[in-house]
Amino acid sequence: MGWNASDIPDQSGRTAVVTGANSGIGYATARELARHGARVVLACRSEARGTEARDLLLAEVPGAQAELRLLDLGDLKSVRAFADDLDAERVDLLVNNAGVMALPYGQTADGFETQFGVNHLGHFALTGLLLPRILAAPDARVVSVSSGMHAVGQVDLNDLNSEHRYRRWLAYGRSKTANLLFIHELARRLAAAGSPVIAAAAHPGYAATNLQSAGAKMEGRRGAERIFDLGNRLLAQSADAGALPTLFAATAPGVHPDAFIGPRWQGWRGAPAQSFRMRWTLDDAASRRLWEESERLTGVRYTAIDG
Repeated sequence: MGWNASDIPDQSGRTAVVTGANSGIGYATARELARHGARVVLACRSEARGTEARDLLLAEVPGAQAELRLLDLGDLKSVRAFADDLDAERVDLLVNNAGVMALPYGQTADGFETQFGVNHLGHFALTGLLLPRILAAPDARVVSVSSGMHAVGQVDLNDLNSEHRYRRWLAYGRSKTANLLFIHELARRLAAAGSPVIAAAAHPGYAATNLQSAGAKMEGRRGAERIFDLGNRLLAQSADAGALPTLFAATAPGVHPDAFIGPRWQGWRGAPAQSFRMRWTLDDAASRRLWEESERLTGVRYTAIDG
């Protein structure tokens, strides 16, 4: 059968932050980490949905250590406030899971194109602001959730915010490429600094969540929404199964820096395994330039591992 949630090592004494933990893969990830002993911080944009998810988790895992903290990745003030208010001397595990998919063109509170701003820049800032506490934890890991859709396109370093032309699926694919370039450069910098922290990435394959239909729902495209919902019912694996690559990257022994973990069967479904990735996600020059631009745009510097 391969690796599953029962194989997660004991997480007692570890603090895990999971973004987008109110539903889908994020919720399943948070629940299983809590089930195995971690103190889990559910980092959610909506207080109502986050409270509902926390209460459900506590009902499903009696005695779990789970708490809600508000985080809007589309607002750098919110990201800074979350980092400032987080009651943890160290962060053993950061799961950059939250994301948006194929939305109509929009901008974050800071004026970034929404998909690039939320999926990449928000998590770049969050990771940088939490970095001192990540470095303080033994055997810490940072896991960013990307997608097989990264294959749709390379990051356009001359038009990161899609100011010249916007195509929703291309913008989504580029934001997922940005996730992989970020992990690639973070892993390089951690190694150069002599840090044992592991930075890795994962993707869920095709998992049944509300992410696929969000854009169609926003625009009232009911036909498209029904198609996505039908695909989720007939073709997708469950959110619990989709969370396994993230959980593997976050907890399994032997995960190497810059690993990309996904479902074994054609990257679509099945037990976690090393996943295919486009060669451009391993481009050292592109990852360095994206990093520099991300620092400039967010104002967050990774001084502890500069270089």
